[in-house]
Amino acid sequence: MRIGFGYDSHRLAEGRKLVLGGVEIPFEKGCVAHSDGDALIHAICDALLGAAGLSDIGSHFPDTDNQYKDIDSRILLEKVVQLIHNQGYKINNIDTTTIIEKPKLADFREQMIQTLSTIMQISPSQMAIKAKTNEKLDAVGAGDAVVCYAVCTIENI
Repeated sequence: MRIGFGYDSHRLAEGRKLVLGGVEIPFEKGCVAHSDGDALIHAICDALLGAAGLSDIGSHFPDTDNQYKDIDSRILLEKVVQLIHNQGYKINNIDTTTIIEKPKLADFREQMIQTLSTIMQISPSQMAIKAKTNEKLDAVGAGDAVVCYAVCTIENI
C-alpha cells in the first residue's frame, strides 16, 4: 500500500466560475488559474501522482502549455487515474478537506462525491469530502482564496 498527499490553493476573483470537485458552484467569485482552477481535483491529482511516484500535476500538465488553458480538471483527473492504472495501481480511498470561507459546500458534497468517484472508478464510500472555513483568518478567511488538501491510499492491482 502507498500513501499520497496533495495540496492546492487558488486566489478567488470576480468574473471566474467556481468549480470544486468537478461541480460548478454558484458564487460571485471563482478560482484564478490556467485551467478551470478546480483546486480540489488538483489536490487529488497530486495525491494520486505522489502515491504512485509520478511527480506532481505541474509535471504532467504544465501551466505553460496552452493545451491546458481553461481545461476542465475532470479531464486531468481522468488522465491521472489512467497513469496510475498503467503503473499497476488501484485507488483504495481518497480523503479531502477544502478550506473556503464562502460559499458553504455542504449542499454540493454528494454531487462532488458522485462525480469524482465515477471518474476515479471507485465507490462513493471510498471517498470523503470535508469543508471548513478559516474563521476569517488570512486570505482564505477574507474570502480571497481557497485551499484544498487530499490524502489517498493506492495498492497494486
